[in-house]
Amino acid sequence: MPAMNIPTLLTTLRLLAAPGLAVMFLFFARPYADWFALVLFLGAAITDWFDGYLARMWKQETRMGAMLDPIADKAMVVIALMVIVGYSSMSPWLVLPATVILFREVFVSGLREYLGNVSGTLKVTKLAKWKTTAQMVAIAVLFSQGIFEHFLGVAMWGMDQPEIEEVFSGAVPDKHGLVWKATGELWAGRAGIWLLWIAAALTLLTGYDYFRKALPHLKERR
Repeated sequence: MPAMNIPTLLTTLRLLAAPGLAVMFLFFARPYADWFALVLFLGAAITDWFDGYLARMWKQETRMGAMLDPIADKAMVVIALMVIVGYSSMSPWLVLPATVILFREVFVSGLREYLGNVSGTLKVTKLAKWKTTAQMVAIAVLFSQGIFEHFLGVAMWGMDQPEIEEVFSGAVPDKHGLVWKATGELWAGRAGIWLLWIAAALTLLTGYDYFRKALPHLKERR
């Protein structure tokens, strides 16, 4: 068992936190589950930056950490997408980019496994890091949609439909902030979808780049 330093411990905690995203929706009702999932996801995303930074600064980069880091990233993204798509009534605007992202992760993981030791020579590019960042930002924004939903639901508590319509029409003052909360929910959903499509496009580009670099090694094995 290799020694466990702080950067590797952070990576391990991030990996263990990944299933917690789904567990939140098993034990808590929405939108509280969205709150907890967002906090957990943001915490994991922050440790993703810190573990690499500390490992380089303290010169504590290990093979175990290098192995666990991409696994933790993929686990967080895959499980978060599964939860978001599952609670979105299977919206095609979410299903399609999520499918692209999941397919790429499976394809590249299988390619790395086939290449074995050679896969270590195919370095992670800056574009791949941007891809991971785009995925995490998109997922965080989509989780935040549930937060706005929570605030909107609380603000409308005890109001009947005619009262709500009067507030949105401007006939009566918006004392509880219904308009900005509804706007936040709407735009969090839209922005999250747009960001997810951007992440899917970057995912395709990085997947093609990895396949192109791996192709010579595949030809050598014929």
